Amino acid sequence: MELVPAVDPVFVAYIAAFAVAAVGCFASVGRVTRIEDTDTRRGLVALLVTSGGWALAHVGFLLAPTEPLKQGFYLVGLVVGFATVGPWLYFCSAYTNRSLHRDVSLRRVAVGVFLAIVAVKLTNPVHGLYFSATPTATPFPHLAVTHEPLHWIVMGLSYALAIVGAFMLFEYFAQVGYDTTPLLALVGATGLPIVFDIVGFATPYLIDITYEPLGVAVFAVGVAFVYLDRFRSVQLAGSHDDPIIVVDDADRIRDYNDRAGDRFPELRGDVLGDPLWTIVPDVTDALDSGEGIVERASDDGVRYYQVSESPFAAGQATLGRLIVFTDITERERYRRELERQNERLDRFAGMVSHDLRNPLNVAMSRLELARNSRDDENLRTASQALDRMETMIRDVLALARHGQPIDETESVTLSGLARQSWRMVDAGEATLQVDGDLTFTADATRLQHLLENLFRNSLEHGGEDVTIRVGALADGTGFFVEDDGPGIPAEERESVFESGYSTADDGTGFGLAIVDEVVDAHDWERTLTESEAGGVRIEITGV
Repeated sequence: MELVPAVDPVFVAYIAAFAVAAVGCFASVGRVTRIEDTDTRRGLVALLVTSGGWALAHVGFLLAPTEPLKQGFYLVGLVVGFATVGPWLYFCSAYTNRSLHRDVSLRRVAVGVFLAIVAVKLTNPVHGLYFSATPTATPFPHLAVTHEPLHWIVMGLSYALAIVGAFMLFEYFAQVGYDTTPLLALVGATGLPIVFDIVGFATPYLIDITYEPLGVAVFAVGVAFVYLDRFRSVQLAGSHDDPIIVVDDADRIRDYNDRAGDRFPELRGDVLGDPLWTIVPDVTDALDSGEGIVERASDDGVRYYQVSESPFAAGQATLGRLIVFTDITERERYRRELERQNERLDRFAGMVSHDLRNPLNVAMSRLELARNSRDDENLRTASQALDRMETMIRDVLALARHGQPIDETESVTLSGLARQSWRMVDAGEATLQVDGDLTFTADATRLQHLLENLFRNSLEHGGEDVTIRVGALADGTGFFVEDDGPGIPAEERESVFESGYSTADDGTGFGLAIVDEVVDAHDWERTLTESEAGGVRIEITGV
C-alpha cells in the first residue's frame, strides 16, 4: 500500500496543521525571549522548541515514504513529546513564582523517570509493548498506530502532570486578582487536543496520533503575539500583595488588579485606555510631586498608601509602568501623631518661655531693686530660688527642643565645637584638654548643647580644679568626654540620665537627660564608664 497519498484534502490538512504548529512554535521563540524573568523565559522557550520539534516529527511521520522511516519519526515524536512535560512544569512553576523548578531532588527524579520511559519507547521495536503499526487506507493511506496499555499509562502520567501545571496557573490567576479570561482561554486551549485524541482512538474519522502540538501552538502564538503585555503584567502583579495599576508609556490605564479596584472605586467601569490623570488625579499628583502618598477613606478611617512605580519592558521595548500602592497607614498615622505632639510641645515651650519667664523676669527685677535698698538673708534666698527657677526653665526648654527630629545636619569638627562650648560655661579654675580631632555630620547647635551639659556636669561634680578631656575614639566611630572627678557608682550610671535626677543640692537634674535626647535625636549611642583617673567617661558612638 502506498503510504503517502498523491493528493488528498484530508492528508494535506494534516500536513498543513502540524507544519503551521511547528512554524508557530519556532516563530514564537524570538518573541518570548523578551521576557525579563530568566526562569520563565527559559521554561517557555524550551516548551516552544520541544513542541515545535514534536509537530515537526508528526510532519515527518506523515510524509515519510517507507514504514521504517515513519516508525522512526513516530518514535522521535514520542520522545520529544514526552519531553515537553518538563518545560511545561518548569514554566508554570517559574511563572507563578514557585520554586519547584529549582528543587534539585525533584529535578533528579524527573530526569530519572524521563530516561526510563524514553528507554522503553526507543526499545519498542524489540518488545512491542508501547505501540504497533499497520498500514491502513482510512481516512487516507497512512501507517495506523495501535497504542498498547503502556502508552496509555505514560499518557495518563503526562496529562496528570500537565494538569498540575495548569492548576498552578489557574490558582495564580485567581490570587492575582486580574481579569485573566484571555489567559485562561489560552491555557485551556492546550487541553483541547485531547478531544481529537479520543476521536482518533475511538472512530475512523481521525487518525490515531497525538494532537497536543496544535494546542501548544495556539498557546504560544496567543502569548507571544497577542497577550504578551497582559502575560507580563499579570506575573509582575503576582509578585505583589498590594494594589496595582498598569499604565502604558502614554500613561493610559491598561489594567489593574481587584485590590486596586477595591481601594480606588474610580477604576470600576470602562476606564481601560483612559489617561491615568483623568481617573485618579491624586495618584498622578503624588507621583509628580515626589511625596508619593495618597489617602483613601475606608471603614476604619483614612488609609495612606505609598505610591511607587517601576517600568517593565519586553526586550528593548518599554511596555509601560507598574504603579504599586503600599499600605503605610500605621507608619503615617504615627508620623502625623508625632507631628501633632511636636506642635503641642512647641506651644508648651512657647508658653513656658513667655508666660513663665515674663513674670519671673519682673519678680527678679523687683527683687534686685529691693536688695539694692536693703540687704537681707531672705532676699538673698529668694534671689537664689528665682535663679534656680530660671535655670530649670532653660533646661526644660532645651530638653523639649533637643528631643525633636533633626531636619538638617552639617559637617562639624569636634575640637572646634568643644572649645566653643567651653567658652559658654563658667569654668572657673577647671581645665579643658582636647586630644585628637574628628569631623562628622550633626546638628551643630544641639551638639554644642550636649557638650556644654557634659562640661557643666563635670564642673558641678568634679570640683573647681577638675580636668576635662575631649577626644576622638581610637576606632574613629565617635568621641568621648571624661574628667578626673569622683566618678559615678556603677549602680547609678543609668539613673543619672533620667530627667530630674541629681546628686547635687543645687542641680536641676536635666543636664544628662538633655545629653540623652540629643544622642537619640541623632541615632547615636552613648556609654557611661569610668575614666582612667577614676572620674566619669561618656562615649558617644555611631556618629
